[in-house]
Amino acid sequence: MPDGQSDEAVLLAILNSTPVIDGEQRDELADPVAARDWLVGLGGRGTRKEREHVLAARVALQGVVRGARPPETLAPLLDGVALTPALTPAGITWNADVPADRDLAVRAILTWDALTKDNAGRLRPCANDECQLFLIDHSRTNTARWCSMAVCGNRMKARRHYQRNR
Repeated sequence: MPDGQSDEAVLLAILNSTPVIDGEQRDELADPVAARDWLVGLGGRGTRKEREHVLAARVALQGVVRGARPPETLAPLLDGVALTPALTPAGITWNADVPADRDLAVRAILTWDALTKDNAGRLRPCANDECQLFLIDHSRTNTARWCSMAVCGNRMKARRHYQRNR
């Protein structure tokens, strides 16, 4: 798998590729030309097939992380994927044997799986109902609620303050 971006960065980029900006949902993968650059920026190849696989993974992962779909939704996206071990000085690492056009999508799914097993509850949707983004909480207390304290956190706190003082 390419090391252009960390696995968590790839997962979050894919999950967060449908942001709400000024009250309107955008799709960073809607335009094929822009999507090509976006995919290459993540370490991908930018092909049409890669975009299709990432779009399918995005839909499935967003649904699974939000709890709207069961994890089994991801199974078809992993058909034909084989993990092979490699011995390194740090121990055993596992490399996915997948066609290059499926690499980013499979990396995102495998990263979701690792986070679910090793850091359950750390990957979640932003607590702002108007936001469509996700976060990975790396805080010790696992209490992060917003994708961005500067944006969503500030809005939610200001809204609560306004409602209390009304």
